[in-house]
Amino acid sequence: MAHIATTSRVAWCGLAIDAGSRDDREGEHGLAHFVEHTLFKGTTHRRAHNIGCRMERVGGELNAYTTKEATMLYSVFPAEHLGRAVELLADLVMNSVFPSEELAREMDVVLEEVDSYRDTPAEAVYDDFEDLLFAGNGLGHNILGNEHDVRAFTSQHCMRHLKSLYVPTNMVFFSVGPIPAERVFRLAERHFGAMHHPLVRPSRLQPDINVPDHRVVEIGAHQAHTVLGARLPGMHDHSQYALALLNNILGGPGMNSLLNVALREKRGLVYTVESSLTLLTDCGLMEIYFGCDAADVSRSRRIVERVIAQLADTPMNPRTLDAHKRQYCGGLAVAADSTEFVAMNAARNLLYHNHVSALRETMERIQAVTPQQLCEAASLLTAKHLSSLTLK
Repeated sequence: MAHIATTSRVAWCGLAIDAGSRDDREGEHGLAHFVEHTLFKGTTHRRAHNIGCRMERVGGELNAYTTKEATMLYSVFPAEHLGRAVELLADLVMNSVFPSEELAREMDVVLEEVDSYRDTPAEAVYDDFEDLLFAGNGLGHNILGNEHDVRAFTSQHCMRHLKSLYVPTNMVFFSVGPIPAERVFRLAERHFGAMHHPLVRPSRLQPDINVPDHRVVEIGAHQAHTVLGARLPGMHDHSQYALALLNNILGGPGMNSLLNVALREKRGLVYTVESSLTLLTDCGLMEIYFGCDAADVSRSRRIVERVIAQLADTPMNPRTLDAHKRQYCGGLAVAADSTEFVAMNAARNLLYHNHVSALRETMERIQAVTPQQLCEAASLLTAKHLSSLTLK
């Protein structure tokens, strides 16, 4: 567990669980996400209404989300109510009962979420692309699952998932706030100390490296939505900082990102373009999305490939690279001013690296990236490695 001291009157605490959609069994796609939803629907001590109101009564919130590899369960609250939050989180992971009548109601909510994503091509194209890139592996399927599998979920499915994956060896407790660390540790030990059941998850399978594929799917949209991307090394590889910097240079939030300048500012080809980097425990991926008129897809894709090829073939001028580093590190500093960012980042670092990285350490690693390392990172994204999917 980890505690980060702040001077704010607001505190955060939660659990980071090493259980995500890649752990869904065949025929149970969406179970990790469904359990995250239904954890709040009743325990041996509380009904759903009591769970929902427990933190709200003191002005706090209770929330959760699911990713490919993790589930985050957390609360934000006035700092004096830490004990209330810790006890509630422990009740949820130790005593949830998943009442059948509550599951039936929540199914409709989850399936509405599934439909909303399918109705939004700019969102759906990411899910479909990852299914293409990781075909045959649990990393491929949609986190939300599909209607057939979700409608089959029962209390027994949810309880098995909880008891086999929400276990001490598979999760960490994190806290951010003005409370003394000793009090945080005492509360965590008091409420979670009774947990003892072992991890029974089968070993995760590293996805195969599939041959690059390019697909176009006609959906009758008025705009074409394209994702290009490639399989990369994971979060423990030495290239992670060069990849993070490259991602920001290519399609970060700034208007001066290389792809925004090349595609939108200079040529007016796309409505939007962005790049995202996901580093998992055993692999990673970078995805470049752009939305444009269907007639401009091929030209836009060639420009993306050309920008990446130039980064791979020609070491960046040190002065230009320093400017990119300064921009990226400045963005990290701004993000770190958010307590939510600090809390979630601490949770992920503790779960996967067994320590909490200081912002200074991350910035030093970014500043140490050399022009040659940036070239090597870009070479992982050149045309021979890229797959693509267009929905239009």
